[in-house]
Amino acid sequence: MRYVYLIVSVSNPNQRYVGVTYDLPKRLAAHNAGASTHTSKYRPWHLVTYVGFTDDQRALQFERYLKSGSGNAFANGHLW
Repeated sequence: MRYVYLIVSVSNPNQRYVGVTYDLPKRLAAHNAGASTHTSKYRPWHLVTYVGFTDDQRALQFERYLKSGSGNAFANGHLW
């Protein structure tokens, strides 16, 4: 199972991040430990929502979509 996840910074709620992973608890722990250069400045992070996919390609496509203009609008209206 592959997960597309949305997290928000607890210290700066305007900072949000969309990612994809196989191990969601481990990945969230990595974000909160400062292991990711994109998210280390805004620790700690809180999981907002996630979607599980059995098909890796569909997970990657959904993550890419959420990072696009129309996908960002969809996420703002339905997922955040």
